Amino acid sequence: MRFKNLDLNLLVVFDALMETRSVTRTAERLSLTQPAVSAALRRLRASFGDEMLVLVGKRMHPTPFAEALYPQIQRSLQSVELAIATPAGFDPAISTRRFRINASDYVMVAVLVGLAERLRVAAPQVQLEVVLPTERNAEALDGGRIDLLVTPEPLLAPWHPSEFLYEEEQVVVGWAGNPLFTRGLSADDFFAAGHVGVALGPARSATFADTQLARMGRPRRIEIEVGSFASVPWFLQNTPRLAVLHKRLVQAMLPQFDIAFAPMPFPFPRLREMVQFHESRREDAGLLWLREQLRLAANAAVG
Repeated sequence: MRFKNLDLNLLVVFDALMETRSVTRTAERLSLTQPAVSAALRRLRASFGDEMLVLVGKRMHPTPFAEALYPQIQRSLQSVELAIATPAGFDPAISTRRFRINASDYVMVAVLVGLAERLRVAAPQVQLEVVLPTERNAEALDGGRIDLLVTPEPLLAPWHPSEFLYEEEQVVVGWAGNPLFTRGLSADDFFAAGHVGVALGPARSATFADTQLARMGRPRRIEIEVGSFASVPWFLQNTPRLAVLHKRLVQAMLPQFDIAFAPMPFPFPRLREMVQFHESRREDAGLLWLREQLRLAANAAVG
């Protein structure tokens, strides 16, 4: 399709090149050959009178013109995608739509497994793509690369709408053979023990639990630090170590691990998990349905 002598298919290639910064990866993503992507880049350069992306070392870098153009192209492509993918109504029984959700591994295990089971029954042809959070969650939401962002309330992007999803209790978890869980866990026991901590992403961001403990002025003694919530139980087995995890996650892990849990031995705030979506998709019938299924899965995940 052409618009004012510009082949609009070139904009799809441009969008992919800006995200991957690689001709090879763009070709893989769009199911094209590398020569076809290279040819598309030459045509983009000719159409806009700019180099668009230039190779520096082994990675392509956008020109200032391309950087300025990119957000406008993203918004335009997102609007087209929404118009094509979202009919006036949404019938989960026959829909073949692919939903993209950004969520932590904790939410994946504790909630999205249940969501996937609900979709298997109610929407057997719907596809679910789950991606881990990064420091660029808001950009992914802005650019339409994700449909829903599930995140703690303090991490919301303030310029997009959001809804309360559920409230989460933090609990102390450890090996089931740890005598602390039979005789009762005190605050002194908690702070005397070695802990398995979690630091998220390349920036090693603090978790909700660690942020709250830091505000209390009583940091834990971290013996082992891992990059995901779901890996914590492996480092608790047959040890006196403790960890602080989300109750829904621990309940999902109980059948697979020899672990026990107890309430926090001192007053501790609950985590508010939110679901966020792009302003332009507020009335998207498919996302309205998916958000309801997400709420039902979250409510079913805690006893």
